[in-house]
Amino acid sequence: MITRSPANVQIASDLASSLASSPSSPSGAPAWQRQLANVVRDPVELCRRLGLDDDALPGARDGHALFEVRVPEAYLTRIQPGDPTDPLLRQVLPLVAETDAVDGFVADPLEETDHTPRRGLIHKYAGRVLLIASPACAINCRYCFRRHFPYQENSPSRAQWQETLDYLREDTSIHEVILSGGDPLAASDRQLGWLVARLEEIPHLKRLRIHTRLPVVIPARIDEALLEWLGGSRLQKVVVLHSNHAHEIDAEVAAACARLNDAGVTLLNQSVLLRGVNDNVAALAALSERLFEAGVLPYYLHVLDPVSGAAHFDVPDEEARHLVETLRDQLPGFLMPRLVREVPGAASKTPL
Repeated sequence: MITRSPANVQIASDLASSLASSPSSPSGAPAWQRQLANVVRDPVELCRRLGLDDDALPGARDGHALFEVRVPEAYLTRIQPGDPTDPLLRQVLPLVAETDAVDGFVADPLEETDHTPRRGLIHKYAGRVLLIASPACAINCRYCFRRHFPYQENSPSRAQWQETLDYLREDTSIHEVILSGGDPLAASDRQLGWLVARLEEIPHLKRLRIHTRLPVVIPARIDEALLEWLGGSRLQKVVVLHSNHAHEIDAEVAAACARLNDAGVTLLNQSVLLRGVNDNVAALAALSERLFEAGVLPYYLHVLDPVSGAAHFDVPDEEARHLVETLRDQLPGFLMPRLVREVPGAASKTPL
């Protein structure tokens, strides 16, 4: 059995709820914040809502005890009721397999805690840094490589952000800042606008990249308040979405992508190759096609990071390579994601 994750499992959820309930009146909160506050957080409720048999409950409870359930309503409506093999359900439903200890699957598979020179800052690659802009997530993906990340130690106050900004000012080799999390778009527009404005003041910064799943799971997040600070930035803007299956991209998600495109944002997508979700050529091809219809280019297809609790999603490298080679016969080159692994200590993603 693996042990219970640290207390940071709860931090992201608590922060998201506090953000959503911060206005004096719930009706005064943006729609996305209300949705962020009213996610499904009970494995029993998740199973009941989707008409799943009671035999799914013991595993759901056991997995939830290690990494809590968190599913927004907008995402829940895309899951096929009564189908325990639905590829969207597989990404959010805890299983008893999460409690198994598997050799090689660890709490910090990318060794990120060794590359945090400032609170909330990860500096692994030349020319770019990653900032933990928010510890909160809208959705808890069961395969998340940061499901054990020490967010309580990497959630800077505004004063502590100044130390990070000083670090960026002093290193003129850094040209790109990546906002990550959690999910950076779980932070308020006020906080994000403040942070991006400070980044814009650093002359050697050229690009702002945002890694987010929120436009996919709560597309209402892409509202006028967000587009105002993002669209007005002098930095070149790239939003890297995270979608693993074509069924995740409904009309509302496509409309959110269109709003980002209209604001001058380059849209890319990175996926994770997951057993039982997208480990077949048809699913991968449909995802690339649907992404492009929504104005998004496929970017990376990651093999699973070996995080404890997610071994049941793993697809062996040889099988992954075969899938991508077969996929290449069906898709034009610009719709082909690059199959990669993130290797701790490597200078970049490692192609497979």
